[in-house]
Amino acid sequence: MPVNTSQGREPAMSAALRDRIEVVCEEGRSYWHRFDDEVRQESWHPFVAADYDRVRDVLLSLHQPGRRFLEWGSATGVVTIMADLMGYDASGIELDTVLVRSARALAERAGSDARFAEGSFIPTGWVWRPPRGDARVGTIGEGPSGYLVLGRALSDFDVVYGFPWPGEEALMLDLFRCHGDPEARLLLHSSTGETTVHHRGRIVSSRAP
Repeated sequence: MPVNTSQGREPAMSAALRDRIEVVCEEGRSYWHRFDDEVRQESWHPFVAADYDRVRDVLLSLHQPGRRFLEWGSATGVVTIMADLMGYDASGIELDTVLVRSARALAERAGSDARFAEGSFIPTGWVWRPPRGDARVGTIGEGPSGYLVLGRALSDFDVVYGFPWPGEEALMLDLFRCHGDPEARLLLHSSTGETTVHHRGRIVSSRAP
């Protein structure tokens, strides 16, 4: 299937919904700046805020009623909450206890039903075995399975979102291939701002920053 690099019109979003989502995004940006000053300046942490506007537009283009959404490494929950407000059945998995609490508090303020599980988005038993033998997992930490907390498997979700650090894309693609629903979409947002949507092992859309 060819890659769609066009910037076509997204499905309509009401002004009220757009405003609600923008409030969530602004809270997320403000939290990120504080986190960067107070936490990341003292010791390195993998949490970096995504380009929320770009991710919002891609989520809107993928939305269909009843679709289940999962965010890998949901941090402050902004993307998961956006998905919930759009009408997805939305969940996030995050290892950092403090960030999980922040996400749940933000969801409550936003009137969102998004669910957040503390744990790892790596399913129990899965092992990264790359072709070249370098099995380092980058910034992805270890912990109990978040899927057990959610009561759902990775294959239960229709749209999965991840924000990999450089070098982690291959791991996420393999994990999704092994445990995701073959008909599901994997949305990856890179540190360069590019967003790609993967389906059945192929990039079906790509948007440059």
